[in-house]
Amino acid sequence: MNISSRIPDQPEPDKNGVIPEIERRQFLKLGLAITGIFAGGTLLSAASVVDKVFASRQEFADQYPYKPHYSMVIRQDNCIDCERCVEACRATNHVPEYGYRTRILKQDHRESDDRQVEFIPVLCYQCNNPACVRACPTKATYKDQQNGIIMVDKDKCIGCKTCMSACPNNGRYYNEETKSVDKCDFCFETRLSKGETLTACAEACPAKVRIFGDLSDPQSEVYQRVHNIEKAVWVQRPETGIKPNVFYTKG
Repeated sequence: MNISSRIPDQPEPDKNGVIPEIERRQFLKLGLAITGIFAGGTLLSAASVVDKVFASRQEFADQYPYKPHYSMVIRQDNCIDCERCVEACRATNHVPEYGYRTRILKQDHRESDDRQVEFIPVLCYQCNNPACVRACPTKATYKDQQNGIIMVDKDKCIGCKTCMSACPNNGRYYNEETKSVDKCDFCFETRLSKGETLTACAEACPAKVRIFGDLSDPQSEVYQRVHNIEKAVWVQRPETGIKPNVFYTKG
């Protein structure tokens, strides 16, 4: 629920995305967290911690009891657009040249004569309320009940591309070779199921943009960053209700 219109004085983060302590405490008293900050420090929305940031520990664990609960935090302002993550993903998961499992979007910001380019890594958000799963007529797309990753059963996929249309983040493509839809699975088939602990993109990134781990483990870095209310944490397309497991932050 977006309640920004009901809050007269919204806290303003500094250049690192940090909310001042006094203002942070005022928001905490209301049970709120900052969930959307554009480049330049403009507050997008303030919303329920449970609904948007998923930082209510017990309620979140009860509703989404995946173990491990694979998630990723993207330190957006650290991205330098080297695309080593994209290259590693292609090589590891045999992604054809026309396809993608992860991409780097570019957004221009202009202030007077200055031009700044922001790089935004995107991938399948492994949503807790996935539109693609609901849309698939053959149940080829499904959410793994153990780890929460959204998978595609290539044997069941009929190539109708309904899931592609349903995904609000354009996180899928049609693989002409396999005649099925393909997408990011956090390298489950190629790495995690073989004992690796990181996705190919997270391991390849020289700037440590992508932090991968288990959101059900309080000791993991993804858990601590998502629950760190000292800094802004947000998700893409919160208005769709998909509840992503990929989070964004700065710094």
